[in-house]
Amino acid sequence: MNIAVRDMQYIEVEPGVQLAVRVSGAVDKPAIVFSNSLASDTGMWDEVAERLAADARLIRYDTRGHGQSDAPDQSYSIERLGRDVIAILDALKIERAVVCGVSLGGLTSMWLGLHASNRISGVIPANTAANFPPETMWRDRAATVRANGVASLVQGSLERWVTADYRAKHPARVAELAAMIEGTSPSGYAGCCDVLAETNLLPALSGIACPVRVIAGRHDPSTPPSRAEEIVAAIPGAHLVTLEAAHISTVEAPDAFAASVREFLSSIAKSNKT
Repeated sequence: MNIAVRDMQYIEVEPGVQLAVRVSGAVDKPAIVFSNSLASDTGMWDEVAERLAADARLIRYDTRGHGQSDAPDQSYSIERLGRDVIAILDALKIERAVVCGVSLGGLTSMWLGLHASNRISGVIPANTAANFPPETMWRDRAATVRANGVASLVQGSLERWVTADYRAKHPARVAELAAMIEGTSPSGYAGCCDVLAETNLLPALSGIACPVRVIAGRHDPSTPPSRAEEIVAAIPGAHLVTLEAAHISTVEAPDAFAASVREFLSSIAKSNKT
């Protein structure tokens, strides 16, 4: 088995816009792209990536406006976020990949399942929903962040991201998550708030034909299991796994999250052989 670990690289996804991408894992295994949540970066996948290093070629990237990726001060859309992933696959010369995303990243993964079926071999939407009403909440948050930055959102985000029990037991990791949130570009955060305000994929989800594994967090206040059940009900053949976690289940329940991803990849490999 050939394990690849690379430092961050920067891929131009459109003229003048580069995204930070980290490639690791087994180069001779199927590829999986990990798409982060609002106000996070590739670091939200650290625990899961460590556990899956032998099972897949892992592609983590910072969504535009996040982490070390560029944050253009312009209109963002779910189509643009999805096409960013295709541009990354093109640059890495990867023909097909599974896409696993949390929250905003889960929305991106579903858009790809609908609009890039020739490039996507499976979708894992985690701790997410097909729409995020009310629109006014996201428009107001975008305006607040553009005016005042993201610092005021840190504590509330942490309380939604991981349970109180996790916060008490893992202060160092929680501090890293806080820094991740606070380091998010205000224009990037606001641009992605606009995406969440305007996107509704629910009416189209039945058009996803690839394998789908939906992951929910039992204690997730942002996208509770009922929102995951909506996705499963709308996509033929989709399956639901519920973990003991809040919104960022990759951090709070990495063993179970990685096990679910590993089983999903194995099921796709088996179906491709038959």
